[in-house]
Amino acid sequence: MKLDEFAFFNQQLAAMLRDGIPLEGALRRLCQEMRAGSLRTELQALEADLAKGTPLADALQSRRLPELYRRMIMVGVKSGDLPGALTMLADYFQRQNSLWVRLKGLMVYPLIVLLVAFLISAGFALLWFHVIGPALLVDFNGWRVPGATLSAIVILQHVWIFPVAFGLLFLLGLAVIFVPALREEYRWRLPAFKEASMSRVAASLNLLLKNGVNLPEAIGLVEKLENNRDAAADLNRWLKNITSGVTKFSEVAAVNRLFPPMFVWVVANAGEDLAAGFQRAAEIYQSRAIYRTEVALYSALPISVLFLGAVVLSEAYLVASLFLAFFSWIG
Repeated sequence: MKLDEFAFFNQQLAAMLRDGIPLEGALRRLCQEMRAGSLRTELQALEADLAKGTPLADALQSRRLPELYRRMIMVGVKSGDLPGALTMLADYFQRQNSLWVRLKGLMVYPLIVLLVAFLISAGFALLWFHVIGPALLVDFNGWRVPGATLSAIVILQHVWIFPVAFGLLFLLGLAVIFVPALREEYRWRLPAFKEASMSRVAASLNLLLKNGVNLPEAIGLVEKLENNRDAAADLNRWLKNITSGVTKFSEVAAVNRLFPPMFVWVVANAGEDLAAGFQRAAEIYQSRAIYRTEVALYSALPISVLFLGAVVLSEAYLVASLFLAFFSWIG
C-alpha cells in the first residue's frame, strides 16, 4: 500500500472520530472517496465486518494491514484515545513515506546510468562482432601490428563482458527496489538505507511506548516486524537481557551487530523516559539518512557524467588503437 495515502486516511479517520462519527460510518464515508486499490478493499472489508457485529480485534486480525497498525489500533481502543493513536500513526507513516521517497530517488540515477552504459556497450559489442571486427581482422592477416593494437584486439574479443556486467547490475538494482526479500537484505547494508532503518525501528518503539505498551512487548513486536536477521537478532538479545533482569538500557543493548553505540547512547541518555530517547534517536537517524541522501543526489549527476564519459572514452580508445596499425603501415 502507498504510505502517503495510508497516512492521509488515518488523519481523516481521526478527525471524523473526534467529531463523534462512529467508526463504521467513518470508514464507509472515507472508502467512498478513496480510489480503487488494495487499501480500499481491505478497509471496506473491515467496515463490513464491523457492521456485522464482529469485534474490532477479530476484524483487524483478518485484514492485510501492517502488524504495527493493528496493534496500535487496539492500544488506542484500550486507552480510550483511538483518535490520538490514529494521529500518531498518520505522522509515523507520513515520515516513513517521505524518507522512502527520498531513498527511491537516490536509486534512480544509478539505474539510469547502468541502463545507458548497457545500451552503449551492447551497441558497441554488436558493431564490433558483426561489422568492424570481421573486416579488420581479415585486413590484419600477414601484417606487423603494433602492441597497442594487439592488446585492443584481445580486449575487443571479450567486449561482450561489459554489456553483460552492466545489464546484471541494472537488473540487480531493479530487484532490490521491487523484490521485498532483496530490499530487506540490502536495507541494512547501504549507509543511507541503514540509518533510515534504524530511524524506523526507533520510531516504532517510540510509538508503542508512548501509547502505554511496556518495553518487552514493544521490542517483541518490532522484532516480529523486522525481516533482517541481524537486526532481529539484536532486538531478540535486548528482549532476553530484559527478561533476565537487566534494567539499564545501556546494558540491555550493550552488544549489537547492527545498532551502533551512538544509537544506544542516545536512547540511554534519556534515562527512564525511553520513549523520548527512541524519539530522539529516530529524529537523529532520519536527519542523517536525509543528509546522506541529499549529498548522494547532488553528487549523482557529475558522477554519472564521468562514468558514462569513461565508458565512451574507453571504447573510443579501443577503436583508436585499431587504427594505429593503419598509421604504422602508412608510415
